[in-house]
Amino acid sequence: MKILLIEDDIKIIQSLRKGLEENGYEVDIAYDGMIGKLLARRNEYTVIVSDIIIPGINGVQLCQEIRKEGVRTPFIMLTALGALEEKLVGFDAGADDYLVKPFDFLELLARIRVVTKRIKSEPVTANVLRYADLEMNLTTREVIRNNQRIDLTGKEYALLEFLLRNSERVLSKVDIAEKIWDIRFDTGTNIIEVYITLLRKKIDRDFSIKLIHTHYGIGYVLKQE
Repeated sequence: MKILLIEDDIKIIQSLRKGLEENGYEVDIAYDGMIGKLLARRNEYTVIVSDIIIPGINGVQLCQEIRKEGVRTPFIMLTALGALEEKLVGFDAGADDYLVKPFDFLELLARIRVVTKRIKSEPVTANVLRYADLEMNLTTREVIRNNQRIDLTGKEYALLEFLLRNSERVLSKVDIAEKIWDIRFDTGTNIIEVYITLLRKKIDRDFSIKLIHTHYGIGYVLKQE
């Protein structure tokens, strides 16, 4: 269990490193985004934990760049900013979880266990997911519909992958919230509707056959109609 920890505050990084090592993790550390990116590309890690505000490139840029290069290591962002908009930026970059400072070290351990458990439990599948004329390459992260390439953000990609893996099955907002955002569904937020709308604009808008459908009061489904 090897963790990459990226943080420019020496006291914080040494404290986290000590706690993680006491809990059986091997830890590599980086004090800026460029070194963090180099290590993330060079080594295999169980989890990457990175502050957002770091020298070089920030944590959001770091996550975006390694995701584009095919690094799918679970990524937990640390930040002093807890607004929904800030979290969406992190999730869009490809982050798996988001922890707001100050936080209890035991909460970080719990988040690490959750993301690693989820990755371990995901079945090994073929490198390409297909439904109708829609295709997703899990290795290159390319999405193609009817021979047209579609560019997606990190969270749009994760949402579409979840729909593809469960094609023709209606997925509730609770299912989506727990799988894609790893949170309990909050009836006071429209985050899922927002991302379904964004995904439809890219997947369905320019095509006569629509694939993403709403079952009102239930959820969403990927199917041909």
